Amino acid sequence: MAVAATTQTPQQRILARRTALWNDRSPWDTHCQDIADFLLPRAARFDESQRNRNDTKAYNRIIDETATLAHGTLSAGLMGGMTSPARPWFRLATPDPDLMEFAPVKQWLHKVSNLMLAIFAASNTYRALHAIYEQQSAFGVGASIIVDNFQNVLHHYPQVFGRYAIGLDQWGNADTIYREITKTVAQLVDEFGREACSNTVQNLYDRGKYDAEVKVVHAIEPRRSRDYGKRDTRNMPWSSCYLEAGRDGDKFLRESGFKEFPAIAARWIVDGEDTYASRWPAAVALGSIKQLQQEQLQKSNAIDYQVDPPLQVPTAYRNQDVDRLPGGLMFVDQTGTGGGIRSAYDVKLNLQHLLLDIQDVRGRIERAFYVDLFRMLANDDRSGITAREIAEKHEEKLLMLGPVIERQHNELLKPKIDITFAKMVRAGLFAPGSGMEPPQEMQGNELEVEFVSTLAQAQRAVGVQSIDRLVGTIASVSQIKPEVLDKLDGDQLVDAYADMLGVDPSLIVADDQVALIRQSRAQQQQAAQMAAAAAPMKDMAQAAQAASQVDSENLTNLFSGYAIPGIAQ
Repeated sequence: MAVAATTQTPQQRILARRTALWNDRSPWDTHCQDIADFLLPRAARFDESQRNRNDTKAYNRIIDETATLAHGTLSAGLMGGMTSPARPWFRLATPDPDLMEFAPVKQWLHKVSNLMLAIFAASNTYRALHAIYEQQSAFGVGASIIVDNFQNVLHHYPQVFGRYAIGLDQWGNADTIYREITKTVAQLVDEFGREACSNTVQNLYDRGKYDAEVKVVHAIEPRRSRDYGKRDTRNMPWSSCYLEAGRDGDKFLRESGFKEFPAIAARWIVDGEDTYASRWPAAVALGSIKQLQQEQLQKSNAIDYQVDPPLQVPTAYRNQDVDRLPGGLMFVDQTGTGGGIRSAYDVKLNLQHLLLDIQDVRGRIERAFYVDLFRMLANDDRSGITAREIAEKHEEKLLMLGPVIERQHNELLKPKIDITFAKMVRAGLFAPGSGMEPPQEMQGNELEVEFVSTLAQAQRAVGVQSIDRLVGTIASVSQIKPEVLDKLDGDQLVDAYADMLGVDPSLIVADDQVALIRQSRAQQQQAAQMAAAAAPMKDMAQAAQAASQVDSENLTNLFSGYAIPGIAQ
């Protein structure tokens, strides 16, 4: 018996996939809500009622704010160490090292890198990156959607955990993002137009219910079916569809698309085929965070017992006023040795061990958030601290943070730079006559990104130590066997050393220019040597000429007064 195929409208398919993606994320929801309660109560939102909430009791579970402060240190440290607005943190390059040494190519890449940094500074990029770092360290994943902006080229919409879900491609990279947005009726009509809205929204708008809230689903995913011969928004590689969650019809609010995936979704540490992070600082420290709150509560109770202990009061005072405030008077009739008001039991608690354990728990939390590493960077007030010094002091911690930094480069920063570059191309910033057109040698060549932030340099600076040891060893051996210096390629040493330290490439002379300089120097040296060799010959010639003149005069004087045979006088 044949089963009839179920036909879904595009809107129904998106709502069905939204449910599937939310179910895929659900194992993380309970855990992340627990983290939010003890770390950042307003940073995760699992339903629309949590939007713009002003719950004064949200932070009541946080008795000791060590974890919250440590989380802030980590987020700020990642911001300053990886994407500082105050200094270049990446540069563009080419995979071809010979092309990279060509002066016009190097200068153009440097100009483009500076232009991109200027675009980031003019947009809300750095605010969005900080929000992503906060979300990552708290919930293991941070995401943002990047859209075109007429004034600043691009604009970020950072996402809050619980209000979006991601899907992965066959390589394990995010290629899908669904998000839920709460908009007012007025916002919905202003953005999409009245006719695109549902009958319900239109009725609310007509009755003046402008502030009524409507839940909207925004789906960005690869477009599985499209006409490759068309270039309109509905045939772009990625689809972008807005629809009301409870739509009474089959219309989209808007259906468009993107030429490249417009979102970035970076995760902390991922195990296997997991969609979301498996380990991240707040998850690792959650047990210690809860223990710290419990111990602080116990400490407070112990102090209360000592400051305001329970009392034994004779029954005769049951209906009488007792002034227990400092300086108060209490009239007591002594009836034997056991009369009067006294403590129910002797409270002399030793808090030393509890305080020591609290310090230990705080240390565990701060280590989970890498506070010691980033505090070292913040507390060092020297203006000339280098990445090499950081690497030497915290090489072990940098190695532990290395996989995280690498994932940030691959899932967060490189996709963001790729998206920005594509938007710059479409904006005509590299068009002929713009002053930024690439040199002819760049035609058909790809670009790659090199990260030169403080943390990236510190990772590379670990390798500088081995170069220093090599050069020191060769220098020592050369005192005995000078020919060992022939094994060291000085030019390659300078290039590799400068690359590890993140030196501005404009400070390193290109190989072709070095060749011209050395050729000119060799010619000058050759001319000087020839001049030096010609000087003795000239002196000898002058001496010979002088000697010939002297000999001629002597011969003339010698034969004067005599007749030479065969010569008429």
